[in-house]
Amino acid sequence: MIENSTEDALKVLLVDDEMNILLALKRLLMDEEFDVITASSGAEALEMLDRVGDVALIVSDQRMPGLSGAEFLERARDVAPDAARMVLTGYADVAAAVDAINKGGAHRYLNKPWDDAELLRSVREAVEKYRLVRENRRLTETVKRQNAELKDWNANLKIRVLEQTSQIRRKNEELHGLNSRLKRNYGDSILAFSRLIELRDREVRNHSGNVAKLSAFMAEDMGLKAEEIETVRVSSLLHDIGKIGVSDLLLQKGEGEMTEREREAYVQHTVRGQAAIDSIEDLRGAGLLVRHHHECYDGSGFPDRLRGEDIPLGARIIAMADHVDRSVRKLSGDDLPELVLADVEPWLGKRFDPRLFPFLERGVRECYGALSSAAEMTEMECRPADLLAGMVLARDLCSGTGILLLGRGAVLDIEKIAALKRYYRIDPPADGVFVLVRR
Repeated sequence: MIENSTEDALKVLLVDDEMNILLALKRLLMDEEFDVITASSGAEALEMLDRVGDVALIVSDQRMPGLSGAEFLERARDVAPDAARMVLTGYADVAAAVDAINKGGAHRYLNKPWDDAELLRSVREAVEKYRLVRENRRLTETVKRQNAELKDWNANLKIRVLEQTSQIRRKNEELHGLNSRLKRNYGDSILAFSRLIELRDREVRNHSGNVAKLSAFMAEDMGLKAEEIETVRVSSLLHDIGKIGVSDLLLQKGEGEMTEREREAYVQHTVRGQAAIDSIEDLRGAGLLVRHHHECYDGSGFPDRLRGEDIPLGARIIAMADHVDRSVRKLSGDDLPELVLADVEPWLGKRFDPRLFPFLERGVRECYGALSSAAEMTEMECRPADLLAGMVLARDLCSGTGILLLGRGAVLDIEKIAALKRYYRIDPPADGVFVLVRR
């Protein structure tokens, strides 16, 4: 179905088998400066792409009869390779969203029900990027053509080159800004995936984030290169993603409480985690660390029973950081970092590489030092408008729908405060923000 479409205008294609969804999206986009076209199935949408040009963005539902969203987007990439692709999916369809990103080349996914402001922002950014890319190509062709003409324009050569260079510089600056935003969105997507398991298991709130922070400190202190540190950080954020396929009952058990059959199922989560991200080329290095973060230095770990330096260094770092963050939840005292370090020492040479231990202390104090002084502090509930940089969270802070925003012990800064104010408008928590203040 094509409505209000002009030949030269950019177009956004909406694909959903539910007419009420299409109508709702069209109403939301009706005042935007692009044409909206719709299709009720993947097959119809593919036919439309063959006929219609300048489709800047395709927004597809995941669950549709016939072609699924992931299958449709995979085929649409061949027909309209320059069009941005987004998939709409429910909270329960995490695997389908991953499939749409891996197979269909979706740039991002949006949850159903969607937030109008977030969807509008995402659509506008995608259309604007397409417009800028197309405009940059046009300018590039113009430069090529005019360079050929410059031989005849010697008198005005300098002026014309300066004019064109200025235009290209401005466009490149715009593209650089968009690319920076895409990198931020990529990082945010990694963080969102890392929190999927935490939505199911409330006992490990912010666990992946804590492990990533501590692992990065250790990797820095060991003198690893920037790209190696980033791989360790991303791997830490995703190290438990394979647990999405583990039953809720099994997640609630410790390894010592599992039957042999249950443990056989549980140990596969590291292999499943690697497989889940292996099709993303930039994450294959991280996938190797995800697979091996439960290997033990003495060879008693899983899944491949590697030992010593056969275990990738990043996996050895994550294993120690993972243990530390889980230990912190069980320990209390005036000097929590010292208790944590003492808890790790008996496992050196067994579960953990003893050579990593000297690089653990700074990260432990940076990540958990604020919790040590809790005995000297008392809680105070604040409104978002009253928050100040330097305040320390006394409790985990979750949105109204249960998404962890910041973990207990987090130190607030200007950016975190701005983000919290935004969430209190979008998905407000039931209470205020609990922070620590001196008695």
